[in-house]
Amino acid sequence: MKQVELYTDGACSGNPGKGGWGALLKFGEVTKELSGYAPDTTNNRMELSAVIEGLKALNQPCEVTVFSDSQYVVNTLNKGWKKNKNKDLWEDLDNVMAQHKVKFVWIKGHNGHTENEICDRLAVGEIVNAGGAG
Repeated sequence: MKQVELYTDGACSGNPGKGGWGALLKFGEVTKELSGYAPDTTNNRMELSAVIEGLKALNQPCEVTVFSDSQYVVNTLNKGWKKNKNKDLWEDLDNVMAQHKVKFVWIKGHNGHTENEICDRLAVGEIVNAGGAG
């Protein structure tokens, strides 16, 4: 299995409000940036969407290390926090994770971590491009 790193971030202008997500896939020297927008969402939904869409972009089963600044995402998966909200996205994530071997690592956000900063810019950029404050 290929070993891939997936860096993710979500952003929201208002909570709920306009939202964006960003993801950065790294396989060796190859990187791919992804991003998306939702008009009426929450920060947690955008954090989950970044992981889901990043994993969906893989075209074969991989060993994936997901780096996220979202304790909501990381601790739900690593520590068994309850999936009380956003059940539709948790179901999507469970389905896409079944194709891969995935582990989650929490990183401190807005702390100069290069890949996290790229994902943040992608997520905020989606909000700004849609006419939001970002």
